[in-house]
Amino acid sequence: MDFSSNMKVFSCGASKTLTEGICRHLGVTPGRALVDTFSDGEIHMQIQEHVRGHDVFIVNSTAPPVNDNLMQLLMFCDAALRASAERITAVIPYFGYARQDRKDKPRVPITAKLVANLITAAGADRVLTVDLHCGQIQGFFDILVDHLSADIVFCDHFIKRGIQENLTVVSPDMGSVGRARSFAGRLGAPMAIVDKRRPRENETEVMNIIGNVEGRHALLIDDMIDTGGTLVKAAKAIKEHGACSVRACATHPVFSGPALDLLEASVLEEVVVCDSIPLAKRAQENPRIRALSLAPLVGEAIRRIHNNESVSSLFTS
Repeated sequence: MDFSSNMKVFSCGASKTLTEGICRHLGVTPGRALVDTFSDGEIHMQIQEHVRGHDVFIVNSTAPPVNDNLMQLLMFCDAALRASAERITAVIPYFGYARQDRKDKPRVPITAKLVANLITAAGADRVLTVDLHCGQIQGFFDILVDHLSADIVFCDHFIKRGIQENLTVVSPDMGSVGRARSFAGRLGAPMAIVDKRRPRENETEVMNIIGNVEGRHALLIDDMIDTGGTLVKAAKAIKEHGACSVRACATHPVFSGPALDLLEASVLEEVVVCDSIPLAKRAQENPRIRALSLAPLVGEAIRRIHNNESVSSLFTS
């Protein structure tokens, strides 16, 4: 029996193009479903083919508009559960609310945990996601979580272009040091860190560079670009410390608020992102921004989950 005969891959509203790429990698046809909105704003959806006894994968990033896309995912899981799917995997390339992962102030929710509970309650048996803002969020789920890293996609891109020569990988802050160290190890490159400090309240941040970037090509790496302020300031500090060029790569191109304006006015020569979030037209037309597809990586992970093969070996092979 063909491995795909018992597999169904569906797309919600936020990840149609990515889902098409995943299906091409798997050699399957995307599942048919209707997702639209009533005049009062309520979302309506219907799976338009049989899924009874099937291994169902539902692909949707909880990207802006976050709440609408999250609701679509929850409703899709519920529909598949009520249609007697054998197993339901929520494939979430970008997991929204991931930055609300702790109670850092009095009387605030831990929204990342709430979203994890909602996905489980909706009927998902498993979650497949890419570059969570905080890896510990895997522990918020009471179901299995496969956590992919886009690092191998980025590394393959930079190695093919020969950019690893005379390269220093730079972490934009202390929180990203672990990922930067792993990324630098894959490329065989040294690492530096941007150390941000505010001497006193209402004083401008001072950015020190720990490590050597002088006369070298610098590559900033992060999990997402939201407003872009921190990234642009870090790039400027690196350039002022003598770097030949500064590039950046980040898995999730949130690009909210002034992000595109800041990137266009920055010293960054190139910004490489993934298609976990669809790019707006302006970002697509920006020659500095390059989007790499997660479809082969996510598609291969789906194939391995379906066939009960190792997913972690993707990162060690």
